[in-house]
Amino acid sequence: MKKLIAFLTVAGMLTFGVTSVVMAQDQPAAQTEQVATDSAQAVADTAAAPQETLVEEEVAPMSFHQVLKQKFIEGGAIWMFPILLVLILGLGLVIERILYLNLSTTNTTKLLNKVETALEMEGVTAAKEICKNTRGPVASIFFQGLDRHSEGLDIVEKSIVSYGGVLMSRLENNLSWISLFIALAPMLGFLGTVVGMVQAFDAIEAAGDISPTVVAGGMKVALLTTVFGLIVAIILQIFYNYLLSKIDGIVNAMEDSTISFMDILVKNKNAKK
Repeated sequence: MKKLIAFLTVAGMLTFGVTSVVMAQDQPAAQTEQVATDSAQAVADTAAAPQETLVEEEVAPMSFHQVLKQKFIEGGAIWMFPILLVLILGLGLVIERILYLNLSTTNTTKLLNKVETALEMEGVTAAKEICKNTRGPVASIFFQGLDRHSEGLDIVEKSIVSYGGVLMSRLENNLSWISLFIALAPMLGFLGTVVGMVQAFDAIEAAGDISPTVVAGGMKVALLTTVFGLIVAIILQIFYNYLLSKIDGIVNAMEDSTISFMDILVKNKNAKK
């Protein structure tokens, strides 16, 4: 009986020990498999991340500023900088003319009403003071006419015509330089293109073979100068036409207001000084 109890006790202990060992072995194995799985997933994610980043970098388009800068560098500084200088000088003159013409614009109807009222109520001196304090070529023409008021209407008319021609030439000042830059920009571009083509043919001659890479690369660089030259000419041409239309508007206002001004002087020819 004692032997049976001892046997059962030893068997139970052995069974419990083996079960514990098996469970202990199974748990590390499971943990090892989980760790291995996690590690593999992490490696896969890490490997995939750079690929996704590269794809995003390849797909992301370049901005207009970056493309313009890249093409400018590819065109060569020797030919691109003169074209850029032409653009800067041309835009500087355009801005100066726009400011001058905007300051030269006058509300002629309002000015004529003030001059007529001053002539009727206070005389020529008051009208001259109004013209003197008003900016623009129209007010300057009126001032010249009022300054010759005592010499007769014929002298006033001649004075207005003469001084009007002077003011028109001032309005058109620097337009000749802008037109020069409009013509010069594509000419510089064409010159850079011709020189670039000559260099491309020299490279073909040195290589001894008409390689598509050599031909395409040289032609692309050569044509970039023409592209930039035409762009500069187009920009300056648009502003040039705007300035011409602005000048035409001011000149038409000068002519119309001068006719009305002469009518006012005829009506108030006996106005006091």
